[in-house]
Amino acid sequence: MKEENRDASNKSWRRIFKKKWFFPALYLALAAFLLTGVIWYQSVNNQMKDVIEDPEENSETEDTDSGQYDEDATSVIEQTEVMKMPVDDQDLAEIVTKFYDYNAPPEEQESGVTHFNNSYSQSMGIDITHPEEDFDAKASVSGTVLEVKKDPLLGNVVVMEHQNGITTHYASLGEVAVDAGANVKQGETIGTAGKNLFGKDIGTHLHFQIRKDGEEVNPETYFNQPLSKLDEIGGQDEADEPEDEESERPDEAEESDELDESNEDEEETGSNIDQDETDNEDEDNDSDLDDEDMNDSEN
Repeated sequence: MKEENRDASNKSWRRIFKKKWFFPALYLALAAFLLTGVIWYQSVNNQMKDVIEDPEENSETEDTDSGQYDEDATSVIEQTEVMKMPVDDQDLAEIVTKFYDYNAPPEEQESGVTHFNNSYSQSMGIDITHPEEDFDAKASVSGTVLEVKKDPLLGNVVVMEHQNGITTHYASLGEVAVDAGANVKQGETIGTAGKNLFGKDIGTHLHFQIRKDGEEVNPETYFNQPLSKLDEIGGQDEADEPEDEESERPDEAEESDELDESNEDEEETGSNIDQDETDNEDEDNDSDLDDEDMNDSEN
């Protein structure tokens, strides 16, 4: 019986296989199944991409915002940083050449004069020496290295850029430890002190300058002062301009008064001349009348 049932089932399957519509229907069913799988996979993949991309966008915006905050924070920190002498052990350092101040007494001005090649010149910075011969030059305040160059008179020079047109200049360097474009924090080593041709009589030293909008200022005035103190230089110049204008106005008023006085003098002179002419005419007329009277009496 079992064998008969098996034969019957096999015959029924064979009959189905022999049908013309069986294999096309099978292919269509498989194609539909595969197409459904592909669509489902794409939808799931797109959802996964959206989930993955959203955190990236958020992280990018967060990075951008944090970058802006970092820049703002850096500028604020630089403005509030207290400018230091560009050496370690400041108590042991000695300023052998001072900044030449035109308003200083003659005794102080002498310490700001340098002698080179049989001539004297005003010092636009300060020369620092130290008991340690090969002492390190430190960043006086945080900033970005703008330029590294070799000067024939000043030796190796490093220029650092800061906020609001402020630059610091480190010259007479023996070795340079930074490159252009590097961000240097306050107190980091810029190089070592060395010798140069312009200050050969000093020996190993560091020449240091501070400039505001290209103009040299006295570094000693701003040591232990916040960097923002240098911004007052521009404010003082602007405040002085109206005073200059006001001081010019009295001169203009004096000039106008002088012109008025000269005009009045000319008018008085002209009126006097006219009066003299009329008087002369009257005298001539009187003399003519007298002559006529005399002629009549003779007749």
